This record gives sequence, C-alpha cells and structure tokens, in this order.
Amino acid sequence: MPHSFSADSDASVGVAWALVARPSRWSEWAPHLRGAWGLGSPEVQAGRRGAARLLWIVPVPASISAKTPGRSWAWRVGPMTLDNAVEAHGAGSRITMTMSAPGPLDSVLAATYGPVVRTLVRRLARVAGER
Repeated sequence: MPHSFSADSDASVGVAWALVARPSRWSEWAPHLRGAWGLGSPEVQAGRRGAARLLWIVPVPASISAKTPGRSWAWRVGPMTLDNAVEAHGAGSRITMTMSAPGPLDSVLAATYGPVVRTLVRRLARVAGER
C-alpha cells in the first residue's frame, strides 16, 4: 500500500524540481544522502542504475524507473520504491513523496521510515522556499 507525504512551498515548481531531481543537491534537504552516482547528471534519468550513499558510508543500489521532466520521477532504492512529484499549488508548489515496498516490509517501512520521509518532504519545501 503506498504511503504519501506532501508539503507546500513558497518556491516555484522549477526551484523545487531542481532540488528533488538533481542528485548533487539532495544533501541540501536530505542530510542522510551524501552523494549518488550513475543515476543521471545533472538530473536523474529514467532507466539509469547506480547508487545513493547513505550516512557517509553505505552505498545502496538504486535505479530510476520513470521520469516526467519538470514534474515527477520514481526510483527504487533497495526494496523500496519512492515516487517524487512537484506540482504548482497557489503561488508556489506542492511536493509529494510516495513510498511503498513489497509484502510485509511495506508496513515496517511505513512505521520506521515514514516519519523520516514526512520530515524530509517538509524540509525540502522549506529549503526550496528559501532559494
């Protein structure tokens, strides 16, 4: 079952999109992501495979499964699928992240990583609004 988390930002869609779609900018709003490679540059690219470095040391295999430029992209990180979307909302934007995992792992992931994703979406919206 997918679990979605959204936050509104004063930032334009373009500003929010640059933060969510460019691996080189992920650490600005997700301090546990300390780099990525093989996923596309400057933006993620559908079909690319690589890894994301978590907590400075742990490389986790990742692949970009879909992308709608300027709007959304999805990736698989380990057993989790995470969809990222940015849309116009009022004078700013709405950022949504939807996560899911197979079988019983889904409820474990929702209980453990769900609060982290909720915090990250809010942080992303705030950081985007400061740009």
